[in-house]
Amino acid sequence: MDFNAKELQVNKNQLLERLIEETKLRKYSSQTAKAYVQTISRFIDSGKTAREFLLSNADKSRSTVRTIYFALSFLYEKVLNTRFREKFPLAKNEGKTPQVLNKEEVEQLLEATLNIKHKLLMGVMYYGGLRLDEVISLRWTDFDYVRGTIHLKTTKGSKERVIFLHPKIKSLMEIFGKKAEGLVFPSGRGGKLSQRTVELVVRHAAQKAGIKKRVTPHTLRHSFATHLLEAGADIRSIQQLLGHKDLKTTQIYTHVANKDINKLANLL
Repeated sequence: MDFNAKELQVNKNQLLERLIEETKLRKYSSQTAKAYVQTISRFIDSGKTAREFLLSNADKSRSTVRTIYFALSFLYEKVLNTRFREKFPLAKNEGKTPQVLNKEEVEQLLEATLNIKHKLLMGVMYYGGLRLDEVISLRWTDFDYVRGTIHLKTTKGSKERVIFLHPKIKSLMEIFGKKAEGLVFPSGRGGKLSQRTVELVVRHAAQKAGIKKRVTPHTLRHSFATHLLEAGADIRSIQQLLGHKDLKTTQIYTHVANKDINKLANLL
């Protein structure tokens, strides 16, 4: 069944409410849900067909076009319960390598941070390789001090995973006591920290440490994977720790790690 622009506009509020419900039921991250709602709201307001809307955004970045395509597909198939007929060619990855910090820069970042909670926040992202949404969803009960593990329950794709609890994280956590409850990093109102707040914490820490590179929360995750690979960790083990569904996603770090590059340099 096809839906014209007028029908969508008349039922816009109901459709957006249903869209939010469906993303919650499927445990989509708050970031993805927000992006879908904003995209679909713009699509309905545009009065265009799905293909026209896609074409009008074809000059945007690869990630933006992909988000628009998947948001439209979600609207049609999960909310409107009809087949999404558009087959829009999604641009291939540009092949950019991720920005990483070296170990000395990571130490500088943490040492420059006097706020213990902020130090723990960045420490968990680096020593655990967590995504931003995963770290702000952490609860004290997710940590097993005896087994030395962290049980991540709010993850991309809703696939829970267990990672190691690094001694550096453990020592920072002991400052707060093992009987702490609720969210590890609550906002001032008791809810989750906003992603924007975490981004600012990391950016300010990098500036204070005198790091000239552009540092984001994901930079710490990239650095975690790259340093493990350089130290000789098996790439499939790194894949499991990062929670990547496809090994190809993890293999991007082989282009960043300098382990083999240094070996080549020593041949001269």
